[in-house]
Amino acid sequence: MAADDETPEVMPEVRIRQLEDQSEKDKEALQKLLVGYDKLEEELQSSKTEIEVLNREIVDKQIEKEGLESLLSEKDNRIRDMEIEGAKAQKRIEYLEPKLETTEELLAQSKARVGRVFEIAEELDEQNKTAQSELTARDDWYTQHMQLWEDLNKATQEREKMITRAMDFAKDVAEKGDLFKDRMEEAIEAAKEVSKDKNSE
Repeated sequence: MAADDETPEVMPEVRIRQLEDQSEKDKEALQKLLVGYDKLEEELQSSKTEIEVLNREIVDKQIEKEGLESLLSEKDNRIRDMEIEGAKAQKRIEYLEPKLETTEELLAQSKARVGRVFEIAEELDEQNKTAQSELTARDDWYTQHMQLWEDLNKATQEREKMITRAMDFAKDVAEKGDLFKDRMEEAIEAAKEVSKDKNSE
């Protein structure tokens, strides 16, 4: 009975075969685990990549949001500044309208004065043209008669020379006449002296 209750002893060849089969099964299971691990690693890497892309998109969206908020804030500021400038411009218009009317009146008066100045300027221009025409006619007349004036000037200068020569000649004649008169008087006096001497003898 005791011999029947004992586990029969396994032969070594059988045991080795069993171990080899078990090892093959374990190897196949391990390969399946490796394949599954590689797949999980790929999925994890893909998930990391997607997460990085999503993070970048989130950052970009945040930057875009902040940029839009900044643009909206700047736009609101510009609109507010434009409204303020519009209000100021309206006040300036209300303030300047009376001055504009006064300026328009002064401008109308200035235009009238300028118109009168232009009329006077045109009159002066006409007079200037007339004077210029008369001066041109005078110059033409002078050019046409210039030879006559030159001849007259030459004749005048010649006459002055003749008068000068005549005066010099008359002076010379007068001086010679005076000298002749003195000599005559001296001769008469000498004759008288001679006559006195002859009478006294």
